[in-house]
Amino acid sequence: MKFIKNHLMFILPLLAILLGAEFFMVFERTTQLYEKGLKESYTMMVVSHKPVELSQLKELNRHIHSSEPIQRERIVSQIAKGLNRSSSQEILGALPYFYNVGLDSYMKTSALDDIKLDLESDPNIKMVETFGTNHDSSYRLFSFIKFILNLFILFMAVVSLFLIMKQMEVWKYTHEERMKVMEIFGAPLMLRLGVLFRVAIVDAIVAGVLMSLIFFYVKFQWAERSGIDIIMQNHEMLMEITDLGTLFISALLIVIVAVFSTAFTSKGVRE
Repeated sequence: MKFIKNHLMFILPLLAILLGAEFFMVFERTTQLYEKGLKESYTMMVVSHKPVELSQLKELNRHIHSSEPIQRERIVSQIAKGLNRSSSQEILGALPYFYNVGLDSYMKTSALDDIKLDLESDPNIKMVETFGTNHDSSYRLFSFIKFILNLFILFMAVVSLFLIMKQMEVWKYTHEERMKVMEIFGAPLMLRLGVLFRVAIVDAIVAGVLMSLIFFYVKFQWAERSGIDIIMQNHEMLMEITDLGTLFISALLIVIVAVFSTAFTSKGVRE
């Protein structure tokens, strides 16, 4: 029972770190997709005295990505109801030109204000409406959620790493006599630490396999029945093959750091 407990005390914190790392990667992919949707749905309105081409707008600011003219005839039809054709034509001639302008990325309000200033520097541009209030509240909420999640993952990783190092010290004391004998006979440091590496690497592999099974279950079983639209529509983002390599390498690096930190902060195991 003590044997299982000792290994669980190493596997569970390591599993927490790996889960945090995978959540971070999944969240980054999901937020990038969400941010892309926000970028594509967001447009600012540009009002000009004369027709303006997309190339002209791009010259004013490099973040301008698209431009779609708003049909003035539709506006006139709403304004000039009940008026004769000649009156409608007069109104049409007096109206400025309206454009929905898209950007190449999702930006904060201060960046939108800079774009607005650049566009309004052109005498042909009469007005620019950024709809900053709604955009700013969405951007702040989006940024706050990212910050809180990243902070939580970092805190969990630090606490878990300390638990791993504590467990590594327990294993070091368990094998301390054997390691001291090897030191007396002149065994190099890596050979003395071999027993710690073997135990820790096996547990790291176990933690990596468990984490992979959890996320593959979430991806192929739970996601499609979750009832959460963004997860159901993008369940393929929950675990990618490249994530496995990243997580196993991360687990090995954590093991190496834990073993060497324990060795160099403990007497009797120094080179």
